[in-house]
Amino acid sequence: MSDRPTTNPTQAAPRGDAGEVLLKLTDVSTHFRTPRGLVRAVDGVSLELRRGESLGIVGESGSGKTILSRSIMGLLPTHNTVRKGSVLFEGQEIGNRSRKQMRNVWGREMSMIFQDPMTSLNPLMKIGDQLTEPLVKHLGMRASDARDTAEKLLTDVRIPEAARRLKQYPHEMSGGMRQRVMIAIAMSCGPTLILADEPTTALDVTVQAQILDLLGEQRRERNMSLILVTHDLGVVAGHTDQIAVMYGGRIVEKAPTADLFANMRMPYSEALMESIPKLADTSHTRLLAIGGRPPDLVNPPKGCRFAPRCHYVRDKCLTEEPTLLVDPDNPQHSYRCWYPVGSPEYLEKRVELEARRSSELDGRFQDQVQQTDTTSAGMI
Repeated sequence: MSDRPTTNPTQAAPRGDAGEVLLKLTDVSTHFRTPRGLVRAVDGVSLELRRGESLGIVGESGSGKTILSRSIMGLLPTHNTVRKGSVLFEGQEIGNRSRKQMRNVWGREMSMIFQDPMTSLNPLMKIGDQLTEPLVKHLGMRASDARDTAEKLLTDVRIPEAARRLKQYPHEMSGGMRQRVMIAIAMSCGPTLILADEPTTALDVTVQAQILDLLGEQRRERNMSLILVTHDLGVVAGHTDQIAVMYGGRIVEKAPTADLFANMRMPYSEALMESIPKLADTSHTRLLAIGGRPPDLVNPPKGCRFAPRCHYVRDKCLTEEPTLLVDPDNPQHSYRCWYPVGSPEYLEKRVELEARRSSELDGRFQDQVQQTDTTSAGMI
């Protein structure tokens, strides 16, 4: 790890060359021993993140995205956990470090914004004390200087009356303000990398947009790298440079953000996109949910892990697991599918799927017409 001199954490700290690899994961696996067997929560993940870049990790609950972020941070249970693979941060291996060894990395080099600020913030400590603690511990600041820095950090994350807010407890703030406090704490020691685990969960749409814009703004001003973990492809669309889609503990598609949205190749990524409500849809349009359940990570399917839920499944998908294939037209785009979106086999099945959906839609429309007629007749 680089021994960066103590700097003002409210300003951008000196960093390495833009574009150099900051974080490199190679075949990272995190398994948990349970009475049922070994749970393969993260199973052979490899990716890179460069300085100043932002990466979105997207997937349903149970896909392994949160465990992956905790594996990077070293925030895993100490018992019944099996870790494999390499985690290189600033050129040094941190995947095999203990929590005691990671304490010098947390806060100063990398930090995490957790999903629920109400359970992450200490309800018995004032906001000011929670902000100044890492400044004193990691940067050796005097209490008075730490207080001034904490006030400036709250101002940076657009919390009004910062001096007064330092004297408040978490329950005295709204959900959006508590999340801003979490962002301020994460940035307090000027880290190189921030991992944000579902930072907009339980916030209304307007506040979600404000939080995401704030993260992007602070990342650019401070020259930080960001990993944004979410279940919503819409969240990462305008706020990340790269996207990695996870399913069943593995990356199933990886590409620059613009490339992925312009040319999705993995049917699971397409299904996630189709499940998002569209403004153009008429009222009461039924959402296109992904049928079935995520795979059992103790006994995963023999072939493709998404095959039991995939509309385009064929016999090969059920017996042979695809590797992460590189798109021949774009070396930065890779996917884990035998019959990717756009292939002849996909298009054949897509025609059948659209016909089936159209038939179901017509059936529901006729049911609604009959129900309306019956209601009208009863009123006459």
